[in-house]
Amino acid sequence: MNEVYGYVRVSARDQNEHRQMIAMSEYEIPSKNIYIDKESGKDFNRKRYKKLIKRIKEGDLIYIKSIDRLGRNYEEIIEQWRMISKTKKADICVIDMPLLDTRRGKDLMGTFISDIVLEILSFVAHNEREVILQRQKEGIEAAKARGVRFGRPTIPLPDKFEEAYQLWIQKKATIEKAAKLCGMKDSTFYYKARLLREATKNMN
Repeated sequence: MNEVYGYVRVSARDQNEHRQMIAMSEYEIPSKNIYIDKESGKDFNRKRYKKLIKRIKEGDLIYIKSIDRLGRNYEEIIEQWRMISKTKKADICVIDMPLLDTRRGKDLMGTFISDIVLEILSFVAHNEREVILQRQKEGIEAAKARGVRFGRPTIPLPDKFEEAYQLWIQKKATIEKAAKLCGMKDSTFYYKARLLREATKNMN
């Protein structure tokens, strides 16, 4: 008998998956069949995702809320989609994008349209991430050019400062958690993050 599954992903451990879970409940997916990862979408090396892929069989169906919940790497999204639908011969449905439903249009034209939409949306998800990182980098460089200092010359910013800053401005982490992530004091992190945010605003 074919099974129906749901896959939910959030980027940080303190980010709430409630919105995605509501969507899953509307399709009456059994809770035991919903796989949740609280990890970055930069690749597919995720514990629960790998368990889901190992479990699915031909004819099964996977629901995801949106294409970026599957992942953010353009090439890998395409690869995983084709592995699930063509190698595993299971179906995938993207709730927010009805055209991305492998149950629709099993003929050549339906498959062609689905592949085009998938490639476009996967590229958008990937490109959004690249734009965010580029703006952040430009903001830092612009701030430095204007003489803004992010710390004592002998003490560079921690390696994870940019990652922590991004989580903070997207409200995926509190000041305390962001500061802890990059090994800084709360007040120091806030001061430097505020300088970077102002510098980025001035570029827009």
